[in-house]
Amino acid sequence: MTSEIIEQKVKEEKMSFSVTGMTCATCAKTVEKALSKIEGVKFAAVNLATSTGFIVAEKKIPLEVVQKTVEEVGYGISIESPQTLEEMRYKEAKKNLLLSWIGTIPLAILMLINMLAFKIPGFEFLELFVGGFVIFYAGKSTIKGAWIALTHKHTNMDTLIFFGAVASWTTTLLSLLGFPIASFGAIGAMIVAFHITGRFIESHLRDKAAKEIKTLLKLQAKEARVLTDKGELTMPIEAIKKGFIVLVKPGERIPVDGEIIEGVSGIDESMITGESIPVQKTIDDEVTGGSLNLTSPLKIKVTKVGEDSFLSQMIKLIQQAQGTKVPIQALADRITMWFVPTIITLAFLSSVVWYLNFERLSPFIESASKIFPWIMTGNDPLSFAVFVFVATIVIACPCALGLATPMALVTGTGLAAKRGLIIRNAEAIQTSKEVKFVLTDKTGTITKGNPRVVEHNLSNEEYGIISGIEKNSDHPLAKAIYSLMESETKPNHVEEIPGQGIKASVGDDEYFIGKPENPELYAKHFELGRTVVEVKKNQTPLGYIVIEDPIRMDSKSAIKELKNMKITPVMITGDNEKTAWAVAKTVGIEEVYSQVKPSDKLDIVRKYQSKGSKVVMVGDGMNDAAALKGADVGIAIGSGTDLAIDSADIIITKGGIYKIVDVISISKLTFKVIKQNLFWAFFYNTVAIPMAMAGLLHPVIAEIAMAVSSITVVLNSLRIGKIKFRRGETALDA
Repeated sequence: MTSEIIEQKVKEEKMSFSVTGMTCATCAKTVEKALSKIEGVKFAAVNLATSTGFIVAEKKIPLEVVQKTVEEVGYGISIESPQTLEEMRYKEAKKNLLLSWIGTIPLAILMLINMLAFKIPGFEFLELFVGGFVIFYAGKSTIKGAWIALTHKHTNMDTLIFFGAVASWTTTLLSLLGFPIASFGAIGAMIVAFHITGRFIESHLRDKAAKEIKTLLKLQAKEARVLTDKGELTMPIEAIKKGFIVLVKPGERIPVDGEIIEGVSGIDESMITGESIPVQKTIDDEVTGGSLNLTSPLKIKVTKVGEDSFLSQMIKLIQQAQGTKVPIQALADRITMWFVPTIITLAFLSSVVWYLNFERLSPFIESASKIFPWIMTGNDPLSFAVFVFVATIVIACPCALGLATPMALVTGTGLAAKRGLIIRNAEAIQTSKEVKFVLTDKTGTITKGNPRVVEHNLSNEEYGIISGIEKNSDHPLAKAIYSLMESETKPNHVEEIPGQGIKASVGDDEYFIGKPENPELYAKHFELGRTVVEVKKNQTPLGYIVIEDPIRMDSKSAIKELKNMKITPVMITGDNEKTAWAVAKTVGIEEVYSQVKPSDKLDIVRKYQSKGSKVVMVGDGMNDAAALKGADVGIAIGSGTDLAIDSADIIITKGGIYKIVDVISISKLTFKVIKQNLFWAFFYNTVAIPMAMAGLLHPVIAEIAMAVSSITVVLNSLRIGKIKFRRGETALDA
């Protein structure tokens, strides 16, 4: 199974990009369907809330192919940076907002005077020209969105606004041409002005919801102080290469990922990890770009640059997560696809019914107007039929429905990032709330993953050879072994056997370092929760190395909290039985699988899944990769191997397994908000549309109600990001 995952990793190509011109959920769905038809694309997702597209392909897809595909369905891909694109969009939206109200406010005042006080000569000409300016110029983006949809044989939210506003404006034109129709030109302008205002507010609130990414972007340094033969040089971050030595003074942000080669200082990593207590770092410790150097100057050797840096990867993963979808969104998408043509049909039919039965239904209108003063009264069936058509079109705009899920998802992933969690797969948000079993590795997960050698019986020469072999492994135990003693040994034919150990040749001798053949010989160490690595030379026991891995501070409280949530914690480890049980008893775990091979871990995951339960697997090593991929939710410790991280749905960037409690709590809270959003969006339309069809809603009231419903959904979603955690507290408790 592990080899299959490695093969999959090589084949998969991921791409994120900005999509321009989208205005509603139907637009996003149209682009998504087009992307999914590109040859080689396995998965495509387009998110309206972030205006991003995301694809997973079997091969590298040229950007030109993606761009052409998106343009063919009427939208575009921007080559500008997200920040620049957002600034341009904001300026354009602000200009259109000002223009729309400059025309609409005086027109609306004159309309009220014309209706309630006295007739203004030539008012219909003002409605025709000022209303036309607002609808066709200030509202040109809405007209463009509707035109794109109609020319590609689908409908969207702009289609409804287009029909409502243009139908209103057309009544003025027909009235001037002598037809017996009440003029609604000013209402057409008001529809567009309210629509543009709602869009502007939604955009502003969406920006607030995505502020976690913007905060991370601000952490990225633009320059670094590099030490060279010619002294200190300040270089742009793009010019920094691996191996450069960077000087960071107290109070400065660390500009790169690297390793300290000189100095000791307190590092504030709160903006990245969410932990407020500074961490003491010294020589050989790793530091992350974006964290803050507090007390002393540091010299740092650069280890990662550009897209490989932790911060860049973190931003990319958050954007990918916010571009994907949770399963419940499929329901909203399907409804939205059929919603617009259905509403246009209902609006047309209701207006026809009123036109043909106006005299019979007019007593109802006269009675209702005493309760709802905005209802249009009169004796002209055509005017009232148009009134009903416009009101039904406007009230039904599915903004709230389209925003209900993506807005909650954006804020949920933002909150997770603040807590030191990267949710790579948005489906994990929906699945995590249903988890009944948490299966966790021991080393590097329940324990710190920073083990140290406490005893061995090898000579210095023998230990040097073993150290040289272990340098070829990424396993935490291997690091503990070679960190104790430097070695120049260059082994041959190195082979790492997952879950067993490592073997290699040095000269004519073959060495194996791994699990003891007879664990009973080391019982006293196992009872203390230590790990024993046995060394063999040419298949003959040579000695042993005793390693101790301290338990993470939060492991015990995490296990207790999981039990309180009615979730069963299970330890799965390749370590021996006595060591496994010693650690398990310390933290409170009652189900333990020891001496487990990598393939067996996946079998254990399947065993719990066969009970009909959702299973979380937590791990950090290559031997956990198959189980992480096979579990309903795979969670990787961020300090683990690349393969484990690539196989996981969620990554813990800093901290221990208490973050699992946060994952489940954020999942429950986010899904709760999604359900609230969808309920109110459906409830709003269920109540409002029949009222509009019955002639009980004025188009202006309908437009205001539509905008308010959309903003309510966004504000409800923003509640997720405002949750404040205390130590040991979950999102649901806060």
